[in-house]
Amino acid sequence: MPTSIAASPASPPASPAVETRVLLRHLDATLQPERFKDYGPNGLQVEGRARVRHLVSGVTASRELIERAIEAGADAILVHHGLFWRGQSACVTGWMKQRLALLLAHDVNLLAYHLPLDAHPSLGNNAQLAQRLGFTPLADGWGRFGEQDLGFVGHTDCPDARTLAMHVQQRLGRAVTLIDAPERPLRRIGWCSGGAQDYFEAAIAAGVDAFITGELSEPQTHLARECGVAYLACGHHATERYGAPALGAAVAAELGLTHQFIDVDSPA
Repeated sequence: MPTSIAASPASPPASPAVETRVLLRHLDATLQPERFKDYGPNGLQVEGRARVRHLVSGVTASRELIERAIEAGADAILVHHGLFWRGQSACVTGWMKQRLALLLAHDVNLLAYHLPLDAHPSLGNNAQLAQRLGFTPLADGWGRFGEQDLGFVGHTDCPDARTLAMHVQQRLGRAVTLIDAPERPLRRIGWCSGGAQDYFEAAIAAGVDAFITGELSEPQTHLARECGVAYLACGHHATERYGAPALGAAVAAELGLTHQFIDVDSPA
């Protein structure tokens, strides 16, 4: 059963209320989800109250995030990983029932944007990851690769892959798995947050010296060794925890809402 929530959640500072449909329209205009073929629905996944004052952002619509957002007085929750995915069971049981029950009982909106949030040129996961790591993406059209141009390319000036891995580990606060390439300077780097291991071949074709993503599957080890391109697996959550708060803060500032990012950590 869902963990009980206090009947009177903490109230954030007062701010003007904005209609939920206005918030949704603003998010859709910013991220343009219609441009993407995605693995689940983008936008309003669960309808709550008609007006929003306090917006909470997070990475994944887990029960813990929903509970903490309710305790924080959220009217809407904005996430990268929503509740509904192509191919999953349509039955509302178990964990799905628990999460939905909390949202519906407390009349909280759930808004989710997956690939559109990865791809946004300034607020997206990849753009924000680049900012965190100190990379400058190449201009659109020249600095993209992979499915729907989700991967980014930029320049770096790093003496070798081990130095790069240490830098990334320090900036993300998370251990990095490095499949090392021959020791040589790195000049061109590619990255794609989350589970983008299948984009490695496209990154190699784009001429990168190193590729950064969240996860590692067995084939990439051999590709990295054979192609001489360093592969850094830095954690799915660790590489995707910057887009949602950037988007949430930006839209809250534009619409006059209060905003709070709640980071529910994950070792994945």
